[in-house]
Amino acid sequence: MFVILVYDVGEKRVAKALKTARKYLYWVQNSVLEGEISEVNLRKLKDELKKLSDESVDSFIFYSFRTTRYYDREIIGIKKGGQEMFL
Repeated sequence: MFVILVYDVGEKRVAKALKTARKYLYWVQNSVLEGEISEVNLRKLKDELKKLSDESVDSFIFYSFRTTRYYDREIIGIKKGGQEMFL
């Protein structure tokens, strides 16, 4: 499935959230990641993010698509992140 993850976490947890999510998805912009992921890995990602988050102030939003058939993406301005940008 194709997933877009948008998150808003406390300043102390931003780096950990990004590092965790990048194990499964591609970073595309500040606090936004996307990519193909299996249901098993999506569950692992959610579990890892829950462990590091403070649910009283942090939020993670997952948009899941079964197919990218109707997917279109337009970038205006500079391109950040993506599949070709690995650490």
